[in-house]
Parts: sequence; C-alpha cells; structure tokens
Amino acid sequence: MRRRLLTSLVMMLFVLPAILLGGIFHFLFIAVFLLGATREYVHLFQASTIEPNMQLTMGSVALILLSRMYFPEYAIAVFIGTVLVAMTYHLIIYEKGRDQSAIDFAVTVTGVIYIGWLGAYLLDLRNLPQGGWWFMLVMFCIWSGDTGAYSIGRQYGKHKIAPRLSPKKSWEGYFASVLTGLITAPFYLYVFTKFGYLQTDMTYVQAAIMGLLLGSLPTLGDLGESMIKRQSGLKDSSDIMPGHGGFFDRIDSWIWGAPIGFYFLIWFIL
Repeated sequence: MRRRLLTSLVMMLFVLPAILLGGIFHFLFIAVFLLGATREYVHLFQASTIEPNMQLTMGSVALILLSRMYFPEYAIAVFIGTVLVAMTYHLIIYEKGRDQSAIDFAVTVTGVIYIGWLGAYLLDLRNLPQGGWWFMLVMFCIWSGDTGAYSIGRQYGKHKIAPRLSPKKSWEGYFASVLTGLITAPFYLYVFTKFGYLQTDMTYVQAAIMGLLLGSLPTLGDLGESMIKRQSGLKDSSDIMPGHGGFFDRIDSWIWGAPIGFYFLIWFIL
C-alpha cells in the first residue's frame, strides 16, 4: 500500500500540471500512457502465441490520437485507413506461412479500437469547454473508486466477484468503489463551484448519477485487462510503476471512464 501511494503521489506531480495546462502537455501525457499501454497489450498477446504487429498497432494508435487531437475532421478516415492497412499486412504474413494471421489481425484491430479510439476520449474530454475541470471530475471519481475498492476489498473482501478473472476483487471492494464515486462527484462539484473554478448548471443529483456510473462501470475495464493477463499467464502488464504494474494496469479503468464521462456531459450538462 505504501509503494502504491508513493507512486500515485509522484504521478500526480506530473499529471495535474499537464491536465491544467492542457494542449500539447495534456496530449503528451495521454499519449505516453496510451502508447505504453498499447506496447504492453501487444506483449501480453505475444506471450500467448498470438502475434499482433507491434509497430503497426502502436503506429495506428499514435495516428488516431494525433487526428482526434489536432485533425478531428479526418479521424474517421484515419481509423478506417489503419484497419485496412492492418488487414493488408496480415494477409501478407499469412501468405508467408503464418496460419493464425486472421486471429492476429483481429487482436491488432481490437487494440487500435480499444486503446486508441476509446482511449482518445481522454483527449476529447479535456477539449470540452472547461475541460480541465471536467477531466479532473471524471478522473477523481475513478481514482477515488479504485482507492476505495482496493482499501476496503483488501481489508474486508470476502465474496469474490470473478474468481477466474481476478481472485482478489470482491463485492465488498466493488460496492466501496460505487459508494466512493457517488460521494466524490457531488463533493467535487460543491468545492469547485463554490470557489468559482467551475461554472456549470450541473445539479448535485446529476453529479451523483455521474459518480455512480464512474464508480460502478470502469471496474469492467479492470476485469477486461485481467482476462487478457490470465490468457497470457502474466500477473501485471509490466512493472514500470511500483505498486501499480504497467501502463495498461493503470489506464484500464480510464478507457471506460473517459467515454462514459464525455457522453454524460455532452448529453445532459453541456
């Protein structure tokens, strides 16, 4: 727990300025995490004998991030192009003797969609009006939910959610995450509107609903990554962040939280 907390504090020294400054600083922060996660994603599947192409997958994710940030009108075309290039590459590899190329292609494209396209909502969220504050609202709900789940689950967890996927995750920890998200969002709204940082018509009920969604659904992203790790036979995607594992371990819930938060704000608040 001490290593986990220390790593989180060090990360915050870099993350918060990048979020508040926005622009290229936020882009680089998100790009580092998503490209790091993409690299780990490919390694995880390579450990289970599936062969998504590293350069192709990482290059496609990088192009999607660049287009979503700076050329959004071309983002769909860029995405379609990456899928077509991936198919072309794996057709060539099949012809050279790789019988599992169809599976390799599916895993390559899934990585591009899941980490690249969905992950790019971490950029879209920050680019909303007052995006820095909305981004922090979403992330604080996710981070506080993770902390609540880890703390309560570790101490009191008795009933397992999915023993095959993640033996340490419990219903007690999950409900702690839901409750923490439910509390965090209205508290955040109160503090940052009271001191004039955030100007919004969001009500406390809307904030509570948003917090409830962000406390309950991103757990599925965590379990999804666990499924990939179980298939690969690895505990963590890497050990680059002490107490947290790798980039993919860190952003698995972000990938769910960003589009959920983005569309909640677009549909009901902004």
